[in-house]
Amino acid sequence: MGSWNDFNDAQSNTNLIPKGTLAKVRLTIRPGGFDDASQGWTGGYATRGSTGAVYLNGEFTVTEGPYARRKIFTLIGLYSPKGPDWTNMGRSLVRGMLNSARGISDKDMSPEAQAARRISGFADLDGIEFIARIDIGTDASGDDKNEIRSAVTPDHRDYAQIMGTAPLQFSGNAGLGNAPQQNAPAAPSSNPPAANPGAPGRPSWAQ
Repeated sequence: MGSWNDFNDAQSNTNLIPKGTLAKVRLTIRPGGFDDASQGWTGGYATRGSTGAVYLNGEFTVTEGPYARRKIFTLIGLYSPKGPDWTNMGRSLVRGMLNSARGISDKDMSPEAQAARRISGFADLDGIEFIARIDIGTDASGDDKNEIRSAVTPDHRDYAQIMGTAPLQFSGNAGLGNAPQQNAPAAPSSNPPAANPGAPGRPSWAQ
């Protein structure tokens, strides 16, 4: 039989970036229009699901390398009525993103490093570029999907090569002026749709 009669040897097209891949990405937050000033959630960036879970609907675009322009959709947890786990995971991811984008070692507790881990609002995260470790999770249908759960900081041996900068050695005397500037504009998009509260990829305990 020919190749167009027998498809047993055809390659499966999962179209997934391999688990563990490190890639420079740019975050675009797809606005959900939910604000709670008491929590610091302003600017309409947050999304509130039908069950009360609140999150940032993240669209991560790979900016360089063999997977350039590929998009990965991951929710960054802000609040879940089922407990603090999703909040803690979301805060941990944002801390890693800031460390990665601003060239800060996760172990650096200097005043300058602590200042670099603070933001004035979610607008500071919209368009941020950092190095992500690509993971594989499952969507609501049980199918595999790429997602981002952690960022790579200057402590990693491949950080400088991927970020395209010399490694930054922060110390108590280091100033933030040495941190990489995050002036790259967010990837253009035309009227990105509002996040769907039932969007695939949300952890089961955040439903």
